[in-house]
Amino acid sequence: MAVAAGGATTAGVRLFSAPRTLPAIRTSSFVTTLSFSKLGSFPGRVRSNEPARKKLLVIRASRTESQGVSLGFRAPNFQLPEPLTGKTWTLEDFESYPALLVMFICNHCPFVKHLKKDIAKLSNFYMKKGLAVVAISSNSVATHPQDGPQFMAEDAKLYNYPFPYLYDETQDVARDFGAVCTPEFFLFKKDGRRPFELVYHGQFDDSRPSNSVPVTGRDLSLAIDSVLSGQPVPSVQKPRCILP
Repeated sequence: MAVAAGGATTAGVRLFSAPRTLPAIRTSSFVTTLSFSKLGSFPGRVRSNEPARKKLLVIRASRTESQGVSLGFRAPNFQLPEPLTGKTWTLEDFESYPALLVMFICNHCPFVKHLKKDIAKLSNFYMKKGLAVVAISSNSVATHPQDGPQFMAEDAKLYNYPFPYLYDETQDVARDFGAVCTPEFFLFKKDGRRPFELVYHGQFDDSRPSNSVPVTGRDLSLAIDSVLSGQPVPSVQKPRCILP
C-alpha cells in the first residue's frame, strides 16, 4: 500500500473469508465471550510507471484518519489468490452471506501482531453465526519481503486463520477499497439481492501496542452484532487509521 510520510506508521492489507455453508445466525456478543490484543500499519508498493498515483497514495496514507470511503459504499469486486491453498477468491464467493468483513492486514506490522490471535478468535466466533470474513495483504515485497506470499501462508497456518488470507500484489484492490493502513476493517451487509454496502469502517477497539488497554474487540464486535441481528449500526465510528 502507501508509505506514510514523516515517519508515520504504515499499514498492510489482507483478505479473509468464511466457509461456504451459511450457519444459523445467533446474536450473542463476542465481547462477553472472548478478549483481544493489537494494531498496526503498512508501507506501499506503487508501480514505477504511475508517479501520479504514487503521490496520491502517500498523501492518503499521511492523513490523520482513513476517510477514503463513506458508509453505504458498495464492496468492489476483486479476484485475488490465497497463498496457502493456491485458490483464487472473488467477491461472488460471499454472495450468499448476509454480511462480509474485509480486513486489510499484513505479517510485519506491530499493530497487526498485537491483534492476530484476537482477529482469529473474533472471526471464528462470528463465522459460526453467518458472517463471511476475508483478509487481504497489499504490502510490497520489495520493501517488506516478510509480507510476501510464502510468509503469508506460514502466518495463516501459525495463527490458524479460519478465513482466506489473500495477496493483493498490485495494490489495486486496496485502492478500490480506499484502504490506507493495517489493520483496517470494512464491514458490509447485504439485503437480499442488493450489493454489499458498507456499514462499519472503524477500529477493532481502543487497545494499541503502546497502551495498557486490554484487547476486547468491542467496537467491531458490536457492529457485527448489530448487522447480524438486523439492527442499525451507529454512524459515529472511531477511525482505525489515526497516524502520528
